[in-house]
Amino acid sequence: MTNARALVCLAQMLRYVSPYKRRAVFAIVFCCVSSAMDAFIAWSMKSYTDFVIVDKVAYAAWVIPLVVVVFAVVQGALNYMATYLNSWVSWKISGDMKSQLYRKLLTFATSYFDNRSSGEIIFRFNRDVDTASNGVLTKLKTAVSRTTSSIALICVLLCNSWKLAIIAIVTFGLAFVPISKIRRKMQDAMDKTVAADSQLLSIYHESFDGNRTVAVYNLAEYQMKKLHNVLMNVFNLNMKIVQKSSWLSPTMRVIIAAGIGVSIAYGSHLIVTNQITSGNFVSFIVALVALYNPIKNIGNSFKEFRTSLMAIGRITDLLSVNSEIKDREGACVLSNFNDGITFNNICFAYKADVPVLKGITMEIRKGETIAIVGSSGGGKTTLVNLLPRLYDVTDGVIRIDGIDIRDYTLASLRDNIAVVFQDDFLFAGTIRDNIVVGKQDATDEDVLEAIKIANLEELVSSLDDGINAVVGERGVLLSGGQKQRIAIARAAIKDAPIIILDEATSALDNKSESAVQGALDNMMANKTVFIVAHRLSTILRADKIAVVSDGKLVELGSHDELMKIHNGYYKGLYDVQFQRTYTA
Repeated sequence: MTNARALVCLAQMLRYVSPYKRRAVFAIVFCCVSSAMDAFIAWSMKSYTDFVIVDKVAYAAWVIPLVVVVFAVVQGALNYMATYLNSWVSWKISGDMKSQLYRKLLTFATSYFDNRSSGEIIFRFNRDVDTASNGVLTKLKTAVSRTTSSIALICVLLCNSWKLAIIAIVTFGLAFVPISKIRRKMQDAMDKTVAADSQLLSIYHESFDGNRTVAVYNLAEYQMKKLHNVLMNVFNLNMKIVQKSSWLSPTMRVIIAAGIGVSIAYGSHLIVTNQITSGNFVSFIVALVALYNPIKNIGNSFKEFRTSLMAIGRITDLLSVNSEIKDREGACVLSNFNDGITFNNICFAYKADVPVLKGITMEIRKGETIAIVGSSGGGKTTLVNLLPRLYDVTDGVIRIDGIDIRDYTLASLRDNIAVVFQDDFLFAGTIRDNIVVGKQDATDEDVLEAIKIANLEELVSSLDDGINAVVGERGVLLSGGQKQRIAIARAAIKDAPIIILDEATSALDNKSESAVQGALDNMMANKTVFIVAHRLSTILRADKIAVVSDGKLVELGSHDELMKIHNGYYKGLYDVQFQRTYTA
């Protein structure tokens, strides 16, 4: 991190401090006053030495220590207030940054999450904030405190002996020379440490989310090896940082010890030649030790400060990222779906030069049901994911009522689309919480109607807490069929005119599939529906069936029409699934 970059990061942090500047200023003032009092204690040693030790003045023996104690009490109170206010501002900023980053995270396209691990997301959107807000403000408080204290102590040095003060200041300057040499050496290792820590978090998340898979496949040792490899990587990287930074403090200690040694030697000469008093010398040494002591540990402080600045840099980078999926300038609101949906020469690729969809063209009228079938990996799910703009087309255009969907606002487009995925995500909370996700202002009547549509009445009535029963994280306390029907209720309560069913029953047994299929039939009435399916038994009544293979639309028509195609792709799929023999 260059000095210019570091200044930009500090400026960014100050913008977050601005709303709380009053408390921040008071924290700095209290900190400065408290730190400046270090000089009084050093200066008091002159009077104590000259009046008590040398001149034997009796009353000074208790007056001076009493004054020192009073100052120490005041200093402690000021330090407490400075620490409290600094922590208050720090946690407020942390909350603001996390809120801003989380809002930013929610704007990112699906592709952003496809290319990143959960560990990286948590590290960059949560831990970096704590490192930045707490680290920088704490170190900034320390820097202000030590700067104020240093200025005050240097004044004490000058007052006692300007000749000795010159030696101390030169030594002080030499102690900072090694810092310039360590900065660049630490940068690469610290960047790699962040990546390794993200991998570590990902392993923990894998073990949590995949705990059943780990158990039934006896993957404990496999996961332990993965963890061990990452831990060794983290260990090696941290040791590199230690190697590059730990020599700093010992080097400074040597420089400081040399400075103190020279000061004592020359100070003794000044006392002998009556150029300073014993009190001047004792006060000077106390101030000198107080001035040098914080420098001894500056290596660790510098490392922590650089880590915090790097975290701010990463946060700034995140906030500057623009989502690939966003509203166009002048986007209009999709208020009513009246006509139909057209896919015109649709092409799409997740990676450049690796096409997934290749020139798909088709039209779906309002109220029609279109099923999309084909081999796994052929692009079926990708095709329907383009409609709510989870991804944007690479080429071609999708239109609703004759208007490019990219010319509608994202919010209004998605308000008109309900989706039921194959493995629909349930949030931690109750059944009701997960249903009203589809319509957050839903009434109790709306919820009951959605439960009826989704055939959830029997499940709800069997639970002690009814719709207020907790589903567990990701719906772990429910069966697959129950989770799918809650997802259907969520989509039903939204009452969107366009419905996407992405293999909504493929993972269910026959009994569960029958119940879920009945719920789907209830929800699909008078809607425009896209069904992605492997089981052809679920789509025989579709108005149109689109057969997608290798990213291309190879057949399009009703079930009866496609069954008449000699050696047709759909007919082959149908014969295999229903064990029928095709005769030319």
